[in-house]
Amino acid sequence: MSRSVGVVVPAYRPDVAQLRTYLTAIDEALAPDTIVVELDAPKRGVPERLSDLPVTVETVPYRRGKGAAVTAGFERLSTDVLVFADADGSTPVGSLVDVVDPVVAGETDLAVGSRRHPAAEVASHQTFARRFLGDGFAWLAGRLLDVSLYDYQCGAKAIDAAAWKRVRAHLYEPGFAWDVELVAMAGALDLRVTEVPIEWEDRPGSTVSPVRDSFALLRALLAARHRAKQLSDDRLHTAIAARRDDPTALVERDR
Repeated sequence: MSRSVGVVVPAYRPDVAQLRTYLTAIDEALAPDTIVVELDAPKRGVPERLSDLPVTVETVPYRRGKGAAVTAGFERLSTDVLVFADADGSTPVGSLVDVVDPVVAGETDLAVGSRRHPAAEVASHQTFARRFLGDGFAWLAGRLLDVSLYDYQCGAKAIDAAAWKRVRAHLYEPGFAWDVELVAMAGALDLRVTEVPIEWEDRPGSTVSPVRDSFALLRALLAARHRAKQLSDDRLHTAIAARRDDPTALVERDR
């Protein structure tokens, strides 16, 4: 029996022509049941320029952050498999299909696209600073988390709906750190995580700041490690958590 697929594309001030091309390619390659564009702080006329495509466009007048946008999109889906892809199209649709397939086949709970996997094909690289910081973050995350990957932050992931129901209440990071938090919580809950090598091409105009966001990612990584250890019933981290106020999960915000 085939399984239904829903795709979420988070977008903040996107290149509309590029986004249109990518959405059309996703629709043709994956034939998903639903495509949702979570559009933050759109410029005037942007939603209307997407209205002729087979997608649902959800807008908010402010910038929520990637994690908050993807979470909101996933919560709108009622499909068997939930997918997200970054709006810049750095992950070609052929590789996105490779990420989705093992979840559809029931071979894994969470499939993570990987630019840094030895079998990945990178058409054009990031700047040296971004690549250096990204490699360093991936190295550190692999040593702090139970799930060791080459790449945690690639903008292409797919998760089984049942797995999403388990992990959703443990996600707090509204920004780019959401990716690593998702992987950390999946590992702590003993979900199956599979890394999938992809083709990838760096796109100019990224909204990620190498310095500012690196500090935010490091803070979020340490927080994700703490919550993952707490979920795994680590006595030290459970004791630390007992002394702190409980944060509000993304799925509980703005209700």
